[in-house]
Amino acid sequence: MKAVLIAGDRSGSGKTSITLALSALLAQEKNVQTFKVGMDYIDPSYLTAASGRPCRNLDSFTMDTATIKNIFSNGCRGADLAIVEGVRGLYEGAEAIGDTGSTASIAKILDLPVVLVVSARSITRSAAAIVRGFQTFDPKVRIAGVILNNIKGDSHREKAVAATEHFCKIPVIGAIPRTGEMELAMRHLGLVPFREGAQNEEFRRRIEIVTQIIGDHVDLDRFRSSMKECAVKKKTPEIFRRNTQADVRIGLALDEAFNFYYADLFDLMPALGADVVPFSPIHDRLPEADGYIIGGGYPEFFLPGLEANERVRSSLREVSSNGTPVYAECGGLMYLTDRIRIAKDRDGNAVERSAEMCGIFSGETRIPARRVVSYVEGSGSRKSPFGAGRFRGHEFHYSDVVLANDTEYAYRLSRGTGIRDNYDGALFRNTLGSYTHLHPMASRGMFARFVDLCRKKA
Repeated sequence: MKAVLIAGDRSGSGKTSITLALSALLAQEKNVQTFKVGMDYIDPSYLTAASGRPCRNLDSFTMDTATIKNIFSNGCRGADLAIVEGVRGLYEGAEAIGDTGSTASIAKILDLPVVLVVSARSITRSAAAIVRGFQTFDPKVRIAGVILNNIKGDSHREKAVAATEHFCKIPVIGAIPRTGEMELAMRHLGLVPFREGAQNEEFRRRIEIVTQIIGDHVDLDRFRSSMKECAVKKKTPEIFRRNTQADVRIGLALDEAFNFYYADLFDLMPALGADVVPFSPIHDRLPEADGYIIGGGYPEFFLPGLEANERVRSSLREVSSNGTPVYAECGGLMYLTDRIRIAKDRDGNAVERSAEMCGIFSGETRIPARRVVSYVEGSGSRKSPFGAGRFRGHEFHYSDVVLANDTEYAYRLSRGTGIRDNYDGALFRNTLGSYTHLHPMASRGMFARFVDLCRKKA
């Protein structure tokens, strides 16, 4: 198998559209496994659709080296090519000095060559200076090729390519023109994750536009030659192996409102002896299960449907009151409050709209609020269905969950915002709702304790 990492010189360099297009092009002939650096949900949903295989996340802040290698090895089984998309700029991470959480750290852990995407808007020789700076910044990171983006005309392309190849001694494997058609197609993909269904054809149409443009301006043979041969074990890594017959059923909310899940969750649950039973809080009844997981998403976009399905809301209140374990992250937390109240619509216009939700946690969700994007670090209490112990995760929200003053919290954060005053993980009996997103493999012990609690309560 061959593998490569595509990184950007900065956020907005165009690496996402380029990675999507290259994955889609190569997936026409080969089995392509994609990965995304960081804790993002949106880009992985696009890469999954482009390649036809579940994209997996890699993050050196939340995961140790062994976990990163196991996720990579497990994802690559059966693949011919692996493409890892970076996050932000190549060297951006959780710290100013160290490279924890950066794309560069993943390149070094997995020993992958890097194709660097550089926005060359209005520069020629300076593009070479940028690339040269990236080459020398960390000698342990090997930049194998460059893709120049935002090229305006033949003269711009010829000068930028000649300067980069002369001064940096590496090939320019693509020069992508700056076109309104491509910018419009990518802008319309927006921040909504891909879901099979009505959105499918529209997504395919936009990706076809981007793929055609990039396919015409990237040398695929040069791109393939930048990849490294990797030895991938055929056996499933031990941490993903099923060691017991499934004896627990976990109901998992999965629909247009709730779909922020890391792909490894669906491998970890069987390994822990749990069958996953998907259901829709908008369309279905609550399935019989020993525990429930309600992931993140955009419940605020689907308030009428969520409010109308009173049978799921009341059933969740009942199972929560009975002590059945329930775990909810971000959008799931919002769903478990009394109501979601919206003061402005997506265009920023003042509105006054609210919808009743599950009412498991006394209080309401208010939108919009200050945008929060941060790594999270903290410790859990013994009362948590996930048990006590340190953890690392991520939070991303623009809502504010305002809960009753007597609400008990399972998490105390040393990094991150949480629900209130650096507390997160609201508790009600065996129900836990948090803004913190946990990666299932980075927090494998916590998920194992949750499944064990479901087993005991069954």
